[in-house]
Amino acid sequence: MNYRDFLQKVIYVVINPVIKGMIKIGLTPNTVTTLGFVLNCVVAWMFVKAALAFDLQGGDAYCLIGWGGALILFAGLFDMMDGRLARLGGMSSTFGALWDSTLDRYSELVTLFGIVLVFINAGWFWMGVVTFLAMIGSVMVSYVRARAEGLDIECKVGLMQRPERVVVTALVAIVAGAAQNLWWLAGGMIVIAVLANITAFWRIAHCYRELKKKE
Repeated sequence: MNYRDFLQKVIYVVINPVIKGMIKIGLTPNTVTTLGFVLNCVVAWMFVKAALAFDLQGGDAYCLIGWGGALILFAGLFDMMDGRLARLGGMSSTFGALWDSTLDRYSELVTLFGIVLVFINAGWFWMGVVTFLAMIGSVMVSYVRARAEGLDIECKVGLMQRPERVVVTALVAIVAGAAQNLWWLAGGMIVIAVLANITAFWRIAHCYRELKKKE
């Protein structure tokens, strides 16, 4: 069992009672998915406010960045709960899978876009560029997997998948806010920009090998 499967089992033990409560009150997986997306939009708004606050008082900006990071972690629970709810409640659907994947992409992009604005308005132009590269890598990791699955290839290899990207973004934002130091946030974005793009090409190489085996 790898570390991701172990952590998933631990989290499921914690959220299963919540899932059962959701089933009782009639919440659907698509509703939970949408709520998670809305929370990530709130995070993006907080980062935009933080970017604007650098023109006024840096302390307010860092506070918003820190709370934004905490909210990313909370929203990440919704990302786990929708799939669990679908399975335990017998509500799995093809459209639900599509809706979940689509809003996951939107959630990540709006969050990282907010961080781009934070860096640019704080005078860290090149870190804004690096964060944009992190956005590209994040999209391409998911895109390569989707194309691979369309070719009937399982493609979950790589170091920086969505759960890792969410956790890194959340933690560095929280620490940057608490320490009032953007270097923490910068470090996290550099890690994601490098490893996410490496993961995308790693998956391409994996698909190449799998396709060669089928030929």
